[in-house]
Amino acid sequence: MSLPFSKIQRNSSTLSVISIHHLNHYFGEGELRKQALFDLNLEIKAGEIVILTGPSGSGKTTVLTLVGGLRSAQEGSLCVLGQELCQASEDQLVQVRRNNGYIFQAHNLHRSLTAAQNVQMGLEVHRQLSRAERHQRSIDILQQVGLGNRTEYYPDNLSGGQKQRVAIARALVSRPKLVLADEPTAALDKKSGRDVVNLMQQLAKEQNCTILMVTHDNRILDVADRIVYMEDGMLKTNTVTAAIVQ
Repeated sequence: MSLPFSKIQRNSSTLSVISIHHLNHYFGEGELRKQALFDLNLEIKAGEIVILTGPSGSGKTTVLTLVGGLRSAQEGSLCVLGQELCQASEDQLVQVRRNNGYIFQAHNLHRSLTAAQNVQMGLEVHRQLSRAERHQRSIDILQQVGLGNRTEYYPDNLSGGQKQRVAIARALVSRPKLVLADEPTAALDKKSGRDVVNLMQQLAKEQNCTILMVTHDNRILDVADRIVYMEDGMLKTNTVTAAIVQ
């Protein structure tokens, strides 16, 4: 039986942005059905930066796609911004996706669009904004990420780090409450990777948005408020950063 998909009216200061309880997930059907996630329980509060780490195949990206509404959760409870996603319909998942910002290893920029035009695509679903307002907000956030002099450049004329900055600007231009990042530094060198995560951290704090990031990059673990370690589809540890970095 599908759980209700409705916005829960609560005090925003006490409401978890992500609330996962006894979450199980499977891939395949019949004899090929294989369990990928086992009884996950996790709470993430507003403004937190949480890193999800662990070996390949541990279920990290599966968690990220479920939280982001890229597929429907199957068993248990998965609430994102007060909305239950377990057994949600495709229309409901589309609604959820509109409220999130996404940053991936591959920047996924359109080569035929300028940096400003790529960023403006993050506002296409916000039709209450005029074209001029969408353009100005795109320019403003590119200035915030240090690309004010690259707004009319095409992706082929930007470095890897600059492309990822454009992707960050696109994810944050709509001022989402939740940003999901999948290996955002994997294709970058040490300095560019550090610059990118520092920028994500700074803008998240300024906009009071929550970040859930999947990464194998041990060089950036210190930006997190908490590190969640997964293995074999199970949550193994859930630790504040200070305890790990010391």
